[in-house]
Amino acid sequence: MEKPRRKIAILVEDLYQVLEVWYPLLRLQEAGIAVTTIGTGNKSTYGSKEGYPITVDTSIQKAKVTDFDGVIIPGGYAPDILRRYDEVVAFVKRLYLDGRVVAAICHGGWLLVSAGIVKDQQVTCFYAIKDDLIAAGGHYVDHEVVVDQNLITSRKPEDLPRFVQEIIKLVERS
Repeated sequence: MEKPRRKIAILVEDLYQVLEVWYPLLRLQEAGIAVTTIGTGNKSTYGSKEGYPITVDTSIQKAKVTDFDGVIIPGGYAPDILRRYDEVVAFVKRLYLDGRVVAAICHGGWLLVSAGIVKDQQVTCFYAIKDDLIAAGGHYVDHEVVVDQNLITSRKPEDLPRFVQEIIKLVERS
């Protein structure tokens, strides 16, 4: 019997870090994992920090947590906007509590803090927000990628190859 196809959400808002959206999106698709890009519902197309556009597949208001095996929270300044939406915060928290993959890179850790899922977890992030994760009770380490149960974190675009490898491994194991 064939395993059901896995499905990952990537959260998007304006000022996203271009590589931290597009690299995982393309690599996961190559691995046979379905990817759905989800925006906050303000519009259908969002621009990266450099202005590179992405048209999202759906909005957070239409997304169902039960449809996904995990979520990726890219960095840039988008996470500071994403965390202002209760639906986005609840989506991430529910996936985490259900034991599904929650992966954040760079400034994506801000959304983990808002979701209240950092306490007692080993995490990494872009160094500029490490104090935020520590203040939220996380155990910060400066590593390329950190996997703590169903939580995966990385620091910066250069870490993307290992970050995405760990996401694929964890999603395929679930």
